[in-house]
Amino acid sequence: MSQQQVAPPSVTRSDIHTIDDDSFTARNVCLVTGAGSGIGRATALAAAGNGLTVAATDIDEDALAETVARRNELDLQGEIEQIVGDLTVDDDIEQIVETAASHGDIKYLANVAGMQHIDAIENFPMDAYDRMHRVMVRAPLYLSKLCLPHFRDTASGDGCVGNMASVHGHYVTSDKVGYNISKFGLRGLTQSIAAEGAGDVRSFSISTGYVQTPLVMDQLEDTAEQRGISVDEVIQDVMLGQSRVTEMMAPIDVGNLFVLGFSELGRHLDGGDLLFDGGMTLTYE
Repeated sequence: MSQQQVAPPSVTRSDIHTIDDDSFTARNVCLVTGAGSGIGRATALAAAGNGLTVAATDIDEDALAETVARRNELDLQGEIEQIVGDLTVDDDIEQIVETAASHGDIKYLANVAGMQHIDAIENFPMDAYDRMHRVMVRAPLYLSKLCLPHFRDTASGDGCVGNMASVHGHYVTSDKVGYNISKFGLRGLTQSIAAEGAGDVRSFSISTGYVQTPLVMDQLEDTAEQRGISVDEVIQDVMLGQSRVTEMMAPIDVGNLFVLGFSELGRHLDGGDLLFDGGMTLTYE
C-alpha cells in the first residue's frame, strides 16, 4: 500500500449501513464533532443516512459546507445542520449544544474531533499538548455534561455518547504522547458516563487502527522524519506492520460503527470499547 492508496475515500450511499431503529427519526438529533472531514464527516453522513437530524460542528466552515453538499448529492433522508465552533472555547461549546437542541431532541453525541502532533516527550511543545487536551478530552467531557440533561428530556428519557478512541487508547507508540494520553482519557470518560448513566444514558468508545483520513495523511511525513524511514515504510511497517488485516479502514466503516453503537443493537454496549483494529493490539507473531 502506497501513500496514494491511503488517500481519504469519498462516501457513497451504498457505503452507509442502515439499521431499522424506531429512534432513528428526524426528531432526534445526533451531534457530531469534527464533522468537516474524515471520520467526523463520515459519521455525520452515516447518521443522516439513517434518518437522524445531524448537528454537524467543526471549526472549518468551508469543510462543513462540503459535508452538507455531500449529504445533498447522496440525497440522504436526514438533514445535516452546520454549526461552526471552536472546541477550545467554552462559549462556543455551549452555543453548539444550544443550537443543536434547536433542531430537535439531542439523543446522540459523537465525539470525533481530533488532532495530532509528532514529537518526543522531551521536545513536545506544551501549547500543542494543551490544545490537544482541550479538543480531545476536555471538550468531549463538557459536551457530554451539557448533553446529559437533553438526553433525559427526550421522549424516552435516554441517550448515548460515542467517543472516538484508538488503538492508542490501549497501547502507545513513540512520539505521540499528547495523542496517547488523550485517547486513554476518552476511554476513561466513556466508562465514567456509563457508571453514572444508570443504563438510561449509555456510552461506548471505538478503537481503530489507522484509518484513511486527512489526519493520518498529514502525519506520514512527520513520522517518517522522526523514525528516519520513508513514507511508504511508515505505511507498511508502522501503520500496518502489526495488523493481521493489512488494509486500512475507510472513514465510513467507523461512521457505521457509531450508528451501530447508537442503535438498539448496541443496547448492551455501555462503557465498552469497539476494538476494530485488524488484530493490531491483541495478536503478535
